[in-house]
Amino acid sequence: MKAVALKHYLPIDDPNAFLDVELPTPEATGRDLLVSIKAVSINPVDTKVRKPKDGVEDPPRILGWDASGIVEAVGDGVTLFKPGDEVYYAGDITRSGSNAEYQLVDERIVGKKPKSLNFAEAAALPLTTITAYESFFDRLGIDRDGADKGQSVLIIGAGGGVGSIGIQLAKAAGLIVIATASRQETSNWVKELGADHVVNHREPMVEQVRALGFQHVDHIAIFNDMRHWETAVELIRPQGGIVTIDDTDLPMPMAGMKLKAASLHWELMFSRAMFETPDMIEQHNLLNYVADEIDAGRIRTTLNEVLTPMNAENIRTAHALIETGQAKGKIVVQAS
Repeated sequence: MKAVALKHYLPIDDPNAFLDVELPTPEATGRDLLVSIKAVSINPVDTKVRKPKDGVEDPPRILGWDASGIVEAVGDGVTLFKPGDEVYYAGDITRSGSNAEYQLVDERIVGKKPKSLNFAEAAALPLTTITAYESFFDRLGIDRDGADKGQSVLIIGAGGGVGSIGIQLAKAAGLIVIATASRQETSNWVKELGADHVVNHREPMVEQVRALGFQHVDHIAIFNDMRHWETAVELIRPQGGIVTIDDTDLPMPMAGMKLKAASLHWELMFSRAMFETPDMIEQHNLLNYVADEIDAGRIRTTLNEVLTPMNAENIRTAHALIETGQAKGKIVVQAS
């Protein structure tokens, strides 16, 4: 099969950062699906895994953790899908990735592709959808179906991939969404997605949020980086919760969290697949739920740019765009 892979971990401006290669097509066994890949999207995790470091991959390593496609074959333990089914998923970071013609993926972390979306539109969603969904509903314990209607959530870094779907999930749950954006383009984007208020995370946020009438907010999601930790601690309500997706070496003073009896949650959407947790199938369930919400017109794709075809040049271009830190929504690379 054709694939885009790497042998060395190089800066993205190096023409050898990714290579077009030919590798054997894998075979589906057990609970695995063999998926014919139609489109992939690029996330910050791709660039973090690829960042320059020592090491040589032989055979070449395939990255990519967001895809949509068609089930080509199934293992003998598969019960949820059959050949010909259209699917979308984020995959497992410990396995070979989606930047290839075919990929093996466990059926328990795969969802049915939304019928109303094409493959590029669907590929923009899985990783960020799972991350935002688990952040709000599994980690912070917000009720998906509206029992917490009227509570507030501050989404820091709302214009990126996770924030873009997070705004929509929070609004669908009835929350008041305060989104952060630092440029006019991203400010317009988050408003379009349903944010009730927008503040600039490159300026002091405590004053901006309180000027909106919120002394504290009920929930905070840090979807960019932990530079905003002390701001989040100041703004979270007593007994509220903060969720973050960023690993950090920055100081994280905890005295304010203790004073408020507030909780901190870490979210990594790969954890269920990496450790094959007993509730691993919840990613299948949540992707199906979101597909139904999309087909009902209540949630939209966060696709912003499509590159075609899937080759080393376009994967390099997508990585470079992500590394600017200014990407709006999702960047997808389509097979053809």
